[in-house]
Amino acid sequence: MAPDQCRITDQVAIVTGGGAGIGRAIALALAEAGADIVIADILPERGAEVAARVAEHGRACLPIPTDMAQPDQVAAMLDAAQAHFGRIDILVNNVGGVGRKSFLDQSQNSWRRHIDLNLVSMLAATSAAVPHIIAGGRGGTIINVSSIEGSRAAPGYAVYAACKAGMNNFTRTMALELADHGIRVNAIAPDFTTTPGTRGNPPGPVDEATWFPVPPAMADATARRIPLRRPGIDHECGQAALFLASPMSSYITGTILPVDGGSWASSGWVRNAARKWVLVEPHGVSDA
Repeated sequence: MAPDQCRITDQVAIVTGGGAGIGRAIALALAEAGADIVIADILPERGAEVAARVAEHGRACLPIPTDMAQPDQVAAMLDAAQAHFGRIDILVNNVGGVGRKSFLDQSQNSWRRHIDLNLVSMLAATSAAVPHIIAGGRGGTIINVSSIEGSRAAPGYAVYAACKAGMNNFTRTMALELADHGIRVNAIAPDFTTTPGTRGNPPGPVDEATWFPVPPAMADATARRIPLRRPGIDHECGQAALFLASPMSSYITGTILPVDGGSWASSGWVRNAARKWVLVEPHGVSDA
């Protein structure tokens, strides 16, 4: 059970892309803390699976099949959520996609698809949700799921990193523009995070456009460069999002919270086989 300070009893949270991965973990963390949940996910089966899990916590869950890259569907989803629950308190902009490929090898259609998933979906959901939150007169919270790649160069992930950098700036700007309405806006920025999907055993159907299992060798290499020496776990992102949604963070807005095992703090420093910190440079490793 969540501590009393983290309870968000009877609040209503919208979680986009909430049927799998980090979004699923966030939805379950918020439900455990007392919130009713709306799952906006492109695959109905995934929303139904999460709804069953939410019910185990004694909370209501409304799964709404939604293509978050289609603003009309996003607006309809928010209207349906408001009509069903009578309020919206929390919006989690989680939906997104990532694929490893040099920007030179990506088509313009691929760029647009990534921008639609990672940026347009956030803009559409926020624009549709904020009027409902303001009308409620209780304030609210928006949490964007960014990435550590939005704050550093990311070879092979140029379009994804550019989208997440845009999300970070939009988070800070929204925090200023919505402060007078009592709406706090923050983001979490995970590094490599394991989920049932990345481990190759997703709990339900997958969206082939945005999902790929992570080879064990890649996971091991990633863990070696993270100061805490392991990948993140999806429920850790859920707990970070719960903190930002709860009264525990009532004076926090405009913040990008790394959930990365110290990756951002390391700024290119890694431990070698002798457990000594060394600086990774573009053309090799320095002991400086």
